[in-house]
Amino acid sequence: VKSGDFVVAGRNFGLGSSREHAPTIIKLAGVNAVLAKSFARIFYRNAINVGLPVLICDTDKIDEGDKLSIELSNGVIHNQTKGTEITFNPLPDVMIRILNDGGLASHIEKHGDFKLED
Repeated sequence: VKSGDFVVAGRNFGLGSSREHAPTIIKLAGVNAVLAKSFARIFYRNAINVGLPVLICDTDKIDEGDKLSIELSNGVIHNQTKGTEITFNPLPDVMIRILNDGGLASHIEKHGDFKLED
């Protein structure tokens, strides 16, 4: 894994991980986001809380070494290697704000409270 890489997985990624350590280590390894067909719910929430984007999408057409870029707010993954796009349900604005702030703790530090809406 190199800084800027993506983890591409199948179904129920993160199953068995109920602590924040797993997504924290993935983020600290420099991974930009985890793309999977589905996620264990607790892993998904923990990932957002530590500032690691987790996207539910069809990963069948992504191969090792493909260069990807992601538009979180538009729900598009650009596979620059193949010249294709994969769509996903865009993340809610509140999740994007938390991710942009570096996670939930950083969001609270930045805004001084737990307020998630303007």
